[in-house]
Amino acid sequence: MPPRIRNRHGLNMPTLGLGTWPMTGDTCTRAVLQALELGYRHIDTAAGYANEDAVGQALADSPVPREDIHVTSKVWWDRLEPQAMRQSLDDSLRALRSDYLDLFMIHWPGNQGSLAGDDLRRSIDTLVAARDSGKARAIGVANFPLALLREVVEQRAAPLAAIQVEYHLLLDQQALLDYARAHDMALIAYTPLGRGRMLEEPVIRDIAARHQALPSQVALSWLLEQDAVAAIPKAASLANQQSNLDALRLRLDEQDRARIAALPKHLRLVSPDFAPRWD
Repeated sequence: MPPRIRNRHGLNMPTLGLGTWPMTGDTCTRAVLQALELGYRHIDTAAGYANEDAVGQALADSPVPREDIHVTSKVWWDRLEPQAMRQSLDDSLRALRSDYLDLFMIHWPGNQGSLAGDDLRRSIDTLVAARDSGKARAIGVANFPLALLREVVEQRAAPLAAIQVEYHLLLDQQALLDYARAHDMALIAYTPLGRGRMLEEPVIRDIAARHQALPSQVALSWLLEQDAVAAIPKAASLANQQSNLDALRLRLDEQDRARIAALPKHLRLVSPDFAPRWD
């Protein structure tokens, strides 16, 4: 079983989870059920993925008790006005067939990072109210640049438990990670395998061969050995889900880490038109 990240903001989350985007329908339900059977206890979804109902079906069909499963969902950037945000949360809970989320997040900070001023205050106040109501056991944000994250934590005093961002061994997120650790927050890495780019990197392939492992396992091991870091690779097949779990047993050495540190760190793969200005 993956180790867990616990913090004072209510988080109690396995470090390795199952990412569900872009799976939908029966494919998503089967993948989540299969993952739960293998031992996964961390499932990541979002209103914007159009698969919460499929995840909810898996949660309902699984013999694993709901209280043993960490479920994250997120509100989309066009529903950050308080009433719309509350409705989005209720819609997510209904689709997931659950009375609460383990982690409720703002998915993107508005259109091109437009969430600011009074709009930011109202959205963050609504996020905190979700936690206070018990509908969310912990709260967080995704895709917030460091300056905006700093404003939410330091000026709005929001008890954020986690930030979710693209993070892999070809994209540097050290500044965000340092800030998250300093404020007792987890950093959840999405796209941790770089949409397959990790599998093609010669250095990673060489490290994998030395350990008789897969390149994907090297990429996950590098992330998961870091304090306060979790990863949510998407995996539909039994083989890939098991392979990702097996990455927890891989131990990189100092030579491996040095070679990874020397790789370029500017490969950003997720930057839609509505993304903020990145750090």
